[in-house]
Amino acid sequence: MQFVCRYGTPDGHVLTEVEVGSDAESVRRELERRGFFIFEVRPRGVPFKLALPWRRKKIPDDLFLAFNQEMAALLRAGLPLIQALELMLERMENEKLRSVLVEIHDKVSSGEELSEAFASFGELFPPLYPATLKAGERSGELEQVIRRFIRYQRLVLSARKRITSALVYPAVLICLSIGMLTLMSVYVVPNFTKFYDDLGAELPTMTQITLAVSFWLRQNLLYVILGAIAAYMGFRVYRETPDGRRAFDRWRLRIPALGSIFHQFSLSEFCRSLSTLLSGGIPLVSAFEISTGAISNSHISAMVKPAIGRVREGQAFHQALDETGVFPHIAVDMIKVGEATGSLDEMLSSVSDYFDDRVETRMQRLLSLVEPMLLIIMGILIGFILISVYLPMFTAFSQVG
Repeated sequence: MQFVCRYGTPDGHVLTEVEVGSDAESVRRELERRGFFIFEVRPRGVPFKLALPWRRKKIPDDLFLAFNQEMAALLRAGLPLIQALELMLERMENEKLRSVLVEIHDKVSSGEELSEAFASFGELFPPLYPATLKAGERSGELEQVIRRFIRYQRLVLSARKRITSALVYPAVLICLSIGMLTLMSVYVVPNFTKFYDDLGAELPTMTQITLAVSFWLRQNLLYVILGAIAAYMGFRVYRETPDGRRAFDRWRLRIPALGSIFHQFSLSEFCRSLSTLLSGGIPLVSAFEISTGAISNSHISAMVKPAIGRVREGQAFHQALDETGVFPHIAVDMIKVGEATGSLDEMLSSVSDYFDDRVETRMQRLLSLVEPMLLIIMGILIGFILISVYLPMFTAFSQVG
């Protein structure tokens, strides 16, 4: 989360800046530790906004990646930051990002740091990004830090795309199955009614059930579609609330077979984010707070957050993670080695690679089972409908014979 902080410096100046942290109290303690006198720490923006399903909160990942690649190239060519922003504005085609860049350019031109300018837009950009920029500004290596963030973003996008592409075929298969079953139930099966009336035979139970369901769907199809849309909209709005998101993320982790994949992907996000921040020179506690907020699963993020306070009080990092009960022992052992050898950022990157490999392997195994199961289920349902439709004819013909 981002907080607007108003504090006094030891030399008598009063500053108002945006800081990133897990909660207001942790931000206050961190500023006090740095020797500032705190006047106010409040969350930036409103606590809740109605988020409609079609409304985008963030800049698209692919567009943001291209933006950072161009920014790094211009800075490497030796252009000043403001001139680099001006050049990107001239060629920016995306209206949303262009309007944001105009404000960022104005803020930087007026003397504000680039990290603060990006942080002022809240959830529009990943919380990891402003912190990464701040590390580059402090070290004087802004271009190298942006390139490090590009590498992080590429790895995360690659993992997400692999999972998404693996789910495309099952999703298409499910949609086709639902469409075919709906078409048969609403249009094909009711057309046999007149034939059954002319046949004059008593219909089997299977046929009666199929006809009852088909006629009900035919009469209420519009209400079913509208109800499904309303339920989807209500679910999306509820999911955007803190309680709704936490409940949904907790439920996702309990899905058989899929839950472990979601779990390990979230841990990979955390380790990758923390590795990127530590390699940029950000202190462990600050990087820990930011990386916890970068976890896409809010339930896992809430379970990891208590460890921040224990690390701040002096507990070893690997011990604090182990006590959360979220990380497997092999990951904790690898982090322990990295902490002991002074190569924590490299070890966290290795842990993230380990989780990515596990996710991909489990996804492939799961899909190898799901795809034939979907075909079997679809065949059984269609077979049930066909048998129930033609069974009265077979019965009548056998009685005639």
